[in-house]
Amino acid sequence: MKHARMPLVVELDADDFQARMHEALSIYVAAMDYPRGTEYHRAPMWTEHLRRPGWHGVGALSPKPGVAPDEAATTATLVAVAYGYRGSPDQWWYQQVRVGMQRAGWDVAAIDATLGSYFELTELHVAPSAQGNRTGERLLRLLLEGRPERAVLLSTPEIADEDNRAWRLYRRLGFRDVLRNYQFTGDRRPFAVLGRDLPVQQAE
Repeated sequence: MKHARMPLVVELDADDFQARMHEALSIYVAAMDYPRGTEYHRAPMWTEHLRRPGWHGVGALSPKPGVAPDEAATTATLVAVAYGYRGSPDQWWYQQVRVGMQRAGWDVAAIDATLGSYFELTELHVAPSAQGNRTGERLLRLLLEGRPERAVLLSTPEIADEDNRAWRLYRRLGFRDVLRNYQFTGDRRPFAVLGRDLPVQQAE
């Protein structure tokens, strides 16, 4: 019996991402277990993010059986997606995290150092059918490769004992706590803000 081919991890430029927006949002809804229809509310935001300075996207493609490797990218199904962009003081997320750090007792110099040069990992989602083979790690490593910023920051929902694949991935790659149990404006869920220095070495 033949084994399924590993998803092909590729760069996605803004045009590629826009063309696969529906696929990407379907993965987001499935991975986060959100109700159907959520994707329609997120689409305008994701489209706006494409225009932000330093935007970078990657995806994982599942090749169709019998398709030659050189044709796989154009015929494959998207099974995972990740993107982010350069953090900036005019962005809502930056402002929210800065307020959280102030409330948590960070001094101004440490806040400025942390938020002075970072890549915001905005979205990272793997379809349930493609989870369990480190596709998320491969995506994240490609997404962060060669970034000019000093650090990468992200927010992720709090989970008891950090017991899910996302948390295990972030800890495995050396992400540390910036904020814990933080509530962003408009969301009742507690979140953690995690970060680490760049670059991420291949041996890590």
